[in-house]
Amino acid sequence: MTTSNGELVRRWFGEVWNKGDESAIDLLFAPDGVGHGLGDTEADVCGPEELKPFVRNIRGALPDVHISIEDMIEQGDKVMVRIILTGHHKGGGLGLPPTGRAVRIEGMVLLRCEQGKLVEGWNSWDQLGLLRQIGALPGAEQKDRFLTAQQ
Repeated sequence: MTTSNGELVRRWFGEVWNKGDESAIDLLFAPDGVGHGLGDTEADVCGPEELKPFVRNIRGALPDVHISIEDMIEQGDKVMVRIILTGHHKGGGLGLPPTGRAVRIEGMVLLRCEQGKLVEGWNSWDQLGLLRQIGALPGAEQKDRFLTAQQ
């Protein structure tokens, strides 16, 4: 039975992120797969072994993490998803003591698939918003500088 690329992506978010099944990374992410835009630098993540610490850090900080797919577009070997990540900051996986704060982060991910595996992903997600929501950065309580008239 052939799995569509959309089904592969749904399985990725369901098994790796929502269930926390790290073995699914090896099954679904190609050995030479590349992830762009995951960390706080421009460094790419290459292969399952480099991706696992990212997943562990996010799941360690937000053990009840849930990623919902709000929209999905499939075209050829690519799948675009708009996602919402929710959870509670109950662990130290991001280098900050747990705050218990609720987190809600939006993102968009473009994934390229080949032969039933994810081979490349371009990630755009609100890392700054995550850090603000867990108290790592000031400003969550302040007025939005982009939406407030400036003098």
